[in-house]
Amino acid sequence: MKLSLLNRYTFFGCCVLTTLVSLPLLHSYSWLWLVATISGLLSLLGTYDLIQRNHAVRRNYPILGNIRYLMERIRPELRQYLLEGEEDELPFSRAQRSLVYDRAKNENASKPFGTLIDVYAPGFEFINHSIRPKEVREHQGFRVLIGGPQCSQPYSASIFNISAMSFGSLSANATRALNKGAKLGGFAHDTGEGSISTYHREHGGDLIWEIGSGYFGCRTRDGSFDPDRFKTQAHNPQIKMIELKLSQGAKPGHGGILPGHKVTAEIATTRGVPEGEDCVSPSSHSSFSTPLELLAFIQQLRELSGGKPVGFKLALGHPWEFMGIARAMLQSGILPDFIVVDGKEGGTGAAPLEFSNHIGVPLREGLLFIHNTLVGLNLRDKIKIGASGKIISAFDIASVLAIGADWANSARGFMFAIGCIQSQSCHTNNCPTGVATQDKLRQRALVVPEKADRVHNFHHNTLQTLAEMLAAAGLEHPDQLEGKHLVRRTGGTEVQLFSQIHVFLKPGELLGEPSEGGFYARAWHMARADSFDPAENDPTSNDFESEPDTAELTPS
Repeated sequence: MKLSLLNRYTFFGCCVLTTLVSLPLLHSYSWLWLVATISGLLSLLGTYDLIQRNHAVRRNYPILGNIRYLMERIRPELRQYLLEGEEDELPFSRAQRSLVYDRAKNENASKPFGTLIDVYAPGFEFINHSIRPKEVREHQGFRVLIGGPQCSQPYSASIFNISAMSFGSLSANATRALNKGAKLGGFAHDTGEGSISTYHREHGGDLIWEIGSGYFGCRTRDGSFDPDRFKTQAHNPQIKMIELKLSQGAKPGHGGILPGHKVTAEIATTRGVPEGEDCVSPSSHSSFSTPLELLAFIQQLRELSGGKPVGFKLALGHPWEFMGIARAMLQSGILPDFIVVDGKEGGTGAAPLEFSNHIGVPLREGLLFIHNTLVGLNLRDKIKIGASGKIISAFDIASVLAIGADWANSARGFMFAIGCIQSQSCHTNNCPTGVATQDKLRQRALVVPEKADRVHNFHHNTLQTLAEMLAAAGLEHPDQLEGKHLVRRTGGTEVQLFSQIHVFLKPGELLGEPSEGGFYARAWHMARADSFDPAENDPTSNDFESEPDTAELTPS
């Protein structure tokens, strides 16, 4: 016991003793001022450690106990800069971040001496090349026309765009840089659910206006949807599409709140909420509660916007809920112009760890399910699909296009392009690079013209690489990509084409009387147009719940 006490308090005692011994000798030895000052400050710290009540380690180990908290605080930086491997994804690897940085700076992103990836590890993916490669095409033609038969103002979008990130989460300068970069490169910038700020409008880049459950920018005082405010905003020619957010990959099914002390005058004006009051994003919408009501609301938005493309974004959850929306499409005749599928691996917003890790469907499974459902109902040619969720490279874009997407969105990729270093301090307002903070001094470090060029460069160089990959595969345009062009190692000695791994429904396969035994057929039987709840009287519902869903996602 005595030895333990000696170990715990020795350093503190030495500091106190040094201070006491030094003080009488200061007039004789001037250099002792430094010693006395340091030991005195440490003695005061140790005394405070003994009397404070919040940290047991500091009470038991005065002064030295603070080292524990210091190391805990700088652990992420130590790991990132000294210990992290090139391919350790936390959540993005050093290799992925370096790729974005190099392309954003227009530097050579080529690497010598071969790949660092274990090409024999399960999960390795690649594109098969052709013996007769094509000439590399200009990527400026890699665009998709979004707007179905009920849309009078279709939009020609790039196949690679900036995903939803709100002003308030991002700084003013980050928003400016992203939008100016989008303007320079001719691609779209999604506003996020925080609505359209003056910083989105400053440089005139194409906007996708995302509307969440809080109806920011088009709400009444009590938080309901305001058609007149929406119509006024939506007719702005800078807004090219309207995206209704049902859920997001980072925290599907979870609402949010911006505390009143963070609701500045700027944010209050942008969102249409009172300054200084809590700003609530409910977990669900108040304008609709059934699939039919959802589609009626989409039709209302399309009419109020003057016929612009209107769609919705969701992270897939219960399969019968999306199929209920699909049933409502057939029953009502109302179609969204597009659907954006957000995977659970997406995540610019802070979320409870359990939601980040264990809620929501990953992008590829969600994308494939929605693509197949629309194909099986003969609706796929009328509705475009976007995909977002940890998309960084040209291969990431190719992999989602091959299994059903028409275009891809990236959030964190463009954050890296404007200087994000993955410090994961977005929610603290202490972002070291000025990307995700409202601190005026911190965001001043982000120089808009330079970062806008980097946004443009990252977009340009990524699509240029995609054009080169397509040419190597014998293709001319991204819309030619299919599951047969991509390969995945499924075991130590086995590789399979995406077309072998994944089930792809045939056009119209869900119409009529689909077989009772398939995953899609069971989900279709459970779907209701008049409710998001499953059909209670469906005789196959118990079978659906008892059988592993993955059985239908791999070839028999």
